[in-house]
Amino acid sequence: MGAISRCGKNSGMIGAWWKGLGGAGLGLNGDWIRPLGTRSCAKDERSGFAPEVEGGAHEGAMRRRMRGLGVAMAAITALAGTAPLSGQRGPGSAGPVAETHRLELGERSLQVDFAAGDLDLGTGSVLAHVQKAAQAVVAYYGKFPVEARVLIVPVAGQDGVLQGTTWGGVRGWQGFTRMRIGQHTTQQELDEDWMMTHELVHMAFPTMPDDQHWIEEGLSTYVEPVARVQTGELKAEAIWRDMARDMPKGEPREGDQGIDHTHTWGRTYWGGALFCLVADVAIRRETHNQKGLQDALRAIVERGGTINHDWDLPRALEVGDEATGTQVLMQQYAAWKDKAVTVDLEKLWAELGVKWGKGGSVELVEGAREAGIRRGITEKR
Repeated sequence: MGAISRCGKNSGMIGAWWKGLGGAGLGLNGDWIRPLGTRSCAKDERSGFAPEVEGGAHEGAMRRRMRGLGVAMAAITALAGTAPLSGQRGPGSAGPVAETHRLELGERSLQVDFAAGDLDLGTGSVLAHVQKAAQAVVAYYGKFPVEARVLIVPVAGQDGVLQGTTWGGVRGWQGFTRMRIGQHTTQQELDEDWMMTHELVHMAFPTMPDDQHWIEEGLSTYVEPVARVQTGELKAEAIWRDMARDMPKGEPREGDQGIDHTHTWGRTYWGGALFCLVADVAIRRETHNQKGLQDALRAIVERGGTINHDWDLPRALEVGDEATGTQVLMQQYAAWKDKAVTVDLEKLWAELGVKWGKGGSVELVEGAREAGIRRGITEKR
């Protein structure tokens, strides 16, 4: 079984890890704890509402204990994936399937199954939401990366998109996503949801070793809103406002030992996203805005770098650099992996033409020196 990415509406701390087999979350020291091959995220954590806990005298021992338990749970999950036990909720199991639909996405298809349960909106609105998310992935990568299945699990008495989990290589599917959606979810909650697209983006990058989990989550955090601008779902002003607000959460703090070795919430999500933003801008500077991170990521998918395959990070970055004709990704990784690197975000925003306005709004300054790079990042290909 390949990597797992997990998102939850209200998860955080141990709770994000404890909700079901194959999950992951934050340990008491703020380190990201996950079973073997697990990708983890939480809705409140990405948007900045979950608690951040850094460091602690018990750090090493706690991490070892939690990782050990996570490994045991991953082993149980792996067994469940091949021989489900009575009552077991392993990957791909959520009781009987009530409806099955197939979305054709060019050369790939996406099977969308609905588990038994009530949804006030009906299945049509949710299916349209899945299709919109899948089309955002197609817009960014040029195609849907894998043959995949999405399982929608209604949750009685709840509202909102509650949790997403994505596996690679499960029960014959190259990618498999399970989404838990509340019975009373409204259309507005679906329209405001980012988690569906975030989960599907995970399918377009290979499984990384644990120390490089930050690139998996960072890429999904960065690509998801950009892809949704490219399909017209979001406005560019909105995502640049969110980036200007949230990217500082990815900056290193005191005691940071480099992005490969500092597994905190901020460095995992927004540190990874910051790496992607800086790399995207640097590639565009070197290529006179002819190529960007999007070209690198498309090339990685073309070489088979998808969630159902295990790669190390240098292999992926080398493919990306070859596609852009630069050495930006490998050089930046070499600089960031073992030591803290702080980004001058105020200078970057000024160069890109991202300016804070009144009432928390953002003005996009078209006369800025690198406004063309900013536009290039979100332009539809």
